[in-house]
Amino acid sequence: MAAMTTGEPFGQKVDNRELRVSDSEREHVVALLQKAIGRGLLTLEEFTERTDVALAARTRGELNAVLIDLPGMVHPDAPVRSGPSAVGASVSGDTVELVGGSMSPLTRSGRWVVPRNVVVRAKFGTTDLDFSAAQFEHAEVSLRVYATGGPVLLRLPETAAVTIADLDTKWGATVHDRVGFQGRAGNPHFTISGEVSMAPLTIKGPRR
Repeated sequence: MAAMTTGEPFGQKVDNRELRVSDSEREHVVALLQKAIGRGLLTLEEFTERTDVALAARTRGELNAVLIDLPGMVHPDAPVRSGPSAVGASVSGDTVELVGGSMSPLTRSGRWVVPRNVVVRAKFGTTDLDFSAAQFEHAEVSLRVYATGGPVLLRLPETAAVTIADLDTKWGATVHDRVGFQGRAGNPHFTISGEVSMAPLTIKGPRR
């Protein structure tokens, strides 16, 4: 009696682009996007949009589509690797730089990967960084803020702690800790430094 067949054989080779991706692969691609924004290849809006796509991706084709026009990044037909041997993997524990355009808002919210070092540069525009739903790669985060002429709002997880070290406030700049993050134990622990001029820096908890 002949064997019954239904559709394609079970062992058929699957195209790399159709392979499912893991959380570590998604996080690796987000780290590459962080590297791209630090090099000026992406705007903050583009970074946010592509990060959302990467975190929702199910296959390698969907995941690598956010890198296709970024020189030096993974081609969409190539597999995405994770771990220390992957291209650009070292950025996951290094630095991301967020830069706002002159008189333009700088915002970040939702689920985003926060490395050990975050540098923020803004000029005459509002800065609103929401860390409350972020994924932290380290318990200690160095946050260097360089802002002029625009208010800075930092929203931190309820369990966070803050140390303000070497933060210069000039030309009427002020610091407001609305929750009392300073001087307590917590995780993650933010060390805030840099220079804020002509603007308030406000630290709040998550949105209610």
